[in-house]
Amino acid sequence: MNKKIIVPISAVLLLAVGLIWFFNQRRSDLTDELQANLSGEKTGVLANSNYSEEIQSFYAGREYMEVWLFNGTLSKTGKEMLAQIENSKYDGLQPEDYNLAKIYELSSNQEKENKKFRNLSSEEKVNLELLLTDSFFNLAHDLEKGKVNPSSLDPNWKFEEKETDVNYTELLEKVANGSSVERTLASLYPNSDLYAHGREAIKELYKIQKNDTLTWDFAKVDGAIKVGEKHEAIPALRKRLTFWDVLKPYETADPSLFDSTMFAGLQKYQESNGMNPDGVIGSLVAESLNNSPQNLIDIASINMERLRWMPKMDWNQEMVLVNIANYQLDYMNNSDTAFTAKVIVGKEYNESPTFTAPMSYIVFSPYWNIPESITNDEIIPSVQKNPNYLSQKNMEVVDGSGEVVKASQVNLSKETGYRVRQKPGGDNSLGLVKFMFPNDYNIYIHDTPARSLFDRETRALSHGCIRIQNPDQFAKILLNDKSWDDEKIQKAMNQTNEEVVKLDREIPVVLVYMTFWADKKGKANFRSDVYERDQSLLKALRSKKSSLDQA
Repeated sequence: MNKKIIVPISAVLLLAVGLIWFFNQRRSDLTDELQANLSGEKTGVLANSNYSEEIQSFYAGREYMEVWLFNGTLSKTGKEMLAQIENSKYDGLQPEDYNLAKIYELSSNQEKENKKFRNLSSEEKVNLELLLTDSFFNLAHDLEKGKVNPSSLDPNWKFEEKETDVNYTELLEKVANGSSVERTLASLYPNSDLYAHGREAIKELYKIQKNDTLTWDFAKVDGAIKVGEKHEAIPALRKRLTFWDVLKPYETADPSLFDSTMFAGLQKYQESNGMNPDGVIGSLVAESLNNSPQNLIDIASINMERLRWMPKMDWNQEMVLVNIANYQLDYMNNSDTAFTAKVIVGKEYNESPTFTAPMSYIVFSPYWNIPESITNDEIIPSVQKNPNYLSQKNMEVVDGSGEVVKASQVNLSKETGYRVRQKPGGDNSLGLVKFMFPNDYNIYIHDTPARSLFDRETRALSHGCIRIQNPDQFAKILLNDKSWDDEKIQKAMNQTNEEVVKLDREIPVVLVYMTFWADKKGKANFRSDVYERDQSLLKALRSKKSSLDQA
């Protein structure tokens, strides 16, 4: 026979009151510790924090209640915050910048991957709480605006500074009230699919890195290696083609021979990496194959930072996107690529800057108004050697009002108020059409008579402007008018006088320098750093933040 156990109501109430008192007392002890720690000016673990004032104000506003701890250890929210710090590497950031080592030092099982936080003293609990809060502020800032200030690093970064009205304290209050840490921080990501795809690609690279057993000593290649030739770099390069799964392992009698099997694998690799699949190992191929998974993670990290620098824009709008490092122009509409063309960009000493400006008109059969710098550096010395140089190049001299004057009556090296221009025609350096998006840098997109240059793999060859292949097709898609058919466009491009045609809308032109991006399928793409901008950014990105270095 079952007997019911009857517990007096008074005992239940007494137990409940005792538990409430116990947890309140423990909470009270921690809030007192927090208040004591934060009461002084920049004390404790926040001694060198960039956000000490915001943190003190935040906790004062919530009566020093903790956010990341519950019952003396990490709460669900705290665990989520720790995971976000660890996963910041997928954003190309360094988890160590967000107090990770100091947080791990407080764990009760430091040697294990899954960290636990048990039996902490009151001081350790407060330190853990404040370290995570400082991490939240710093990580929020770096995800939204970038860790590095572009204006102090890259003189060719001409985008306007990213405007923001985000209040990190308000974001933390949302987290404290139950919002997901992951979703809250993800709301700060750049509003571009490129960032989301890039993050997934970096995750994949970290997985690949775990299985990396190769040595990545630099395999130097001078000149070019063709199939059938021998070279000491071939064994290492063969292993790397196998590592990237474009070549299956196979036995070879002479490891130093560039054989036909390796030739086929190399062509696959070249095609997959945006190179001309000619099966020749030149400097560009060797540079690419010398990149270990860690090198690729670094390159990806650099470009994720560049995306964080970008001002907010509608990436779904109609736009012209030029990736200088990829030598490519894409006309985009609703995130779809409607037109693609090869481009030629500025030489290493005439680097094309990165910026955005609205395209508003097209000039058919243009004059080339030669910049003063080119006139001084190239035109005048040529005229001094050959008095007929201007007429041979179909050039003329005009005065300040645009009137043509006799070149023989002007001494360009001494007289001011004159400029040189090249008349319309097939030999004009701008080609037969130019596309104008007025800006402070005198950069525009134009045709070129030297169309054979588009066959080159490296196309940093201009004075800074963007030369485009198939300009007639580009003009047709921009005009978007049935009256502008192929015949009319060709006629406009081959006149003796220039014709200005205003577009019926302004189209944003965005010039970027991206040596890495990932496409919609998650495939990572890497390009050569032709302007050598990556290393200085990598150094700044990998340098330690000063926030809590000496705490």
